[in-house]
Amino acid sequence: MDTAGLKINLTLPADKPNGVIAFTNARIITMEGDQVIERGTVVVEGNVIKSVSADFVIPKGAKEIDCTGKTIMPGIVDAHAHSGNFRYGLSPQKQWQYYANLAYGVTTMHDPSANTEMVFANSELIKSGNMVGPRLFSTGTILYGADGDFKAVINSLEDAKSALRRTKAFGAFSVKSYNQPRRDQRQQVIQAARELGIQVVPEGGSTFYHNLTQVVDGHTTVEHNIPVAPLYKDVTTLWAVTKTHNTPTLIVNYGSVNGEYYWYQNTNVWEKERLLAFTPRAIIDSRSRHRTMIPDEEYQNGHILTSKSLKKLTDAGVKINLGAHGQIQGIGAHWELWMLQQGGMTNLEALRCATLNGAVSLGMDEQIGSLKVGKLADLIILDKNPLEDIRNSEFVKYTMVNGRLYDSATMNEVGNYDRKRTKFYFEMPGSGNGYPYFRETNSFMRPTCCQMD
Repeated sequence: MDTAGLKINLTLPADKPNGVIAFTNARIITMEGDQVIERGTVVVEGNVIKSVSADFVIPKGAKEIDCTGKTIMPGIVDAHAHSGNFRYGLSPQKQWQYYANLAYGVTTMHDPSANTEMVFANSELIKSGNMVGPRLFSTGTILYGADGDFKAVINSLEDAKSALRRTKAFGAFSVKSYNQPRRDQRQQVIQAARELGIQVVPEGGSTFYHNLTQVVDGHTTVEHNIPVAPLYKDVTTLWAVTKTHNTPTLIVNYGSVNGEYYWYQNTNVWEKERLLAFTPRAIIDSRSRHRTMIPDEEYQNGHILTSKSLKKLTDAGVKINLGAHGQIQGIGAHWELWMLQQGGMTNLEALRCATLNGAVSLGMDEQIGSLKVGKLADLIILDKNPLEDIRNSEFVKYTMVNGRLYDSATMNEVGNYDRKRTKFYFEMPGSGNGYPYFRETNSFMRPTCCQMD
């Protein structure tokens, strides 16, 4: 029953840093309309943006960081991010998936399918400053309509309310309605969500007509791409008169080859120092060294064709969100960004998908998603300009989340603090990861204890 349970009256203060930081001489992509300040200053006090302007007045006592030649933009909002939150039992003191995402500038993650127990516990640990990670939100365990270990039986409005009340009690503001087979069941979930103030992010299992009813019925988003391409005016016109967003996850493109394989095929992923610094080596090697090579037209008629439909939806007024699906942590968000641009979006349009659109979808655009006075201080400083080349987005120098500034290459906290990151388990002697040795010798041999010495 919904009335059963135990309230745990534990209250902790939310984490907030002290001090003032002024980022000067930077190009600033504000995401407030099309505004780009070619040379300006962003001032952050505590965890709030205090100034964004072309002026260069530095508050007394502020720490100045000269960003000449660099670009500042809002932190990336990954609206469909599976970030390793499926375990039961004890949580790690630090989760490498969170660090990998921060190192690549992802400052907010919404996980639309996770272990309820773990993801909300970790979210609260991050809020209190007891873990390092992006802002973490989730649906918790999905409302799954097909037979399985966690099927959610929805046959009435009260069934839906009961399920959503449990989710909300854990701290969720969203629920994933996944493969509820009948339309009336999906509508019952939506009605319950409206009454309880919860968003509904559905998935239709790569079914075109299922997806269209999700759009018409007023879901918050449609998760994953519509599995038909190209889309024509009937679909774009219909969608444009709704407020439903799309989080297409081209990285696992429905209806064709997954977009992630394009990047394994066309880039040497195993050579990316930053990725290896925050990811167990075996995960990267197993995916990237033994590559499946396919003709380029498979991608042209795959995720790139889907991306062209996303440009049509964007032009019609439909908001597209970035979602990297957790395929590869951190850099996956950039792959998704680059794939959005491959379909014809301007660089600025693609960057908006990665920032403000996701914030609007999550109902957080008054707090994050753009650089504006009064918003929370989630931003990234890039060594290169993504407006010139969208693939410059991966060159993240600093990541700031909730006012805390990190050197993105090391994830040491800097700014008004000097806190070194401790080692991950896979950096410890005997872990078998062997990354420092591989990096120094370029050897593929498993190191012996003598070699490690």
